[in-house]
Amino acid sequence: MSNFLCTMAEKDPSVYLLVGDLGFSVFDGFRDQFPTRFINAGIAEQNMIGVAAGMAMMGKRVYVYSIIPFVTMRCFEQVRIDICYQNLPITLVGVGGGFSYGPMGVTHQALEDIALMRCLPNMTVVAPANKYETEMLMPAIHALQGPCYMRLASGKESSWYPENTPVTLGKVVELVSHPSRILVVAGNAGAIGFSVFEKLKNLGIDIGLVSLPTIKPLDEDYFLSKSWEAVFTVEEHFLMGGVGETISRLIMEKCPQKVVFKAFGVHDQYCHQKGSRAYLASQSGLDVDSVVHAISVTFKG
Repeated sequence: MSNFLCTMAEKDPSVYLLVGDLGFSVFDGFRDQFPTRFINAGIAEQNMIGVAAGMAMMGKRVYVYSIIPFVTMRCFEQVRIDICYQNLPITLVGVGGGFSYGPMGVTHQALEDIALMRCLPNMTVVAPANKYETEMLMPAIHALQGPCYMRLASGKESSWYPENTPVTLGKVVELVSHPSRILVVAGNAGAIGFSVFEKLKNLGIDIGLVSLPTIKPLDEDYFLSKSWEAVFTVEEHFLMGGVGETISRLIMEKCPQKVVFKAFGVHDQYCHQKGSRAYLASQSGLDVDSVVHAISVTFKG
């Protein structure tokens, strides 16, 4: 992402980057190359959003980067009114999706952000599964005329499918096609979902696999193009307001046939433990074996 911003800033003098007193090792190149277009707003996120909105109203193309709870929740009112209500071309980049900052506790966990951001009118919501999806989406995000929220994890997520796979803003990434059964993986839960898919295949359970880097707008055409028998979703987010909820609503409202549906995510409770991302995900029932068991029981039952 840093390389993309540097490239765009070379071409477009309106590109500015605001950070909330972090991300320096990530954006050293941008800061050194464009010192007057790099602004450290400090630990004052509400002000940071206001500054970004003012700059956008003056014709600047602004990116705002911080840890997810601080760029979405701490300044939600400013995002809602200053950015979304005025439909400004500002991209909020949140890092630390799900349990990525697990050792730092619930203050740094990001399990509500998709629900908050996708309920805002005018807001595009993307959650790339890995660095490859991020890079493929950036040109289309930059071209947006309104606000966008990009949910990242740690930047170290593996690319679990070939890096020549087409990735388009607003579309699912269909990795394994199936006429009636599908496993949908969103954001940094992609690697978990891929492992689930592999284990199901080894158990003889035939199912398709798609990655969902664009959460809003949802690719409704894809989900309404097939006669689904079963749809499963995996996300590192609260089930309430997440990807599973938005897909299930679409299926319930517009699919004429009966569809078996199951969403895997974090249930409606805070995690009071600290630990690695993998440990906290497993404590929430998001470990691979738990998901595989639940899906396999569905078919074998």
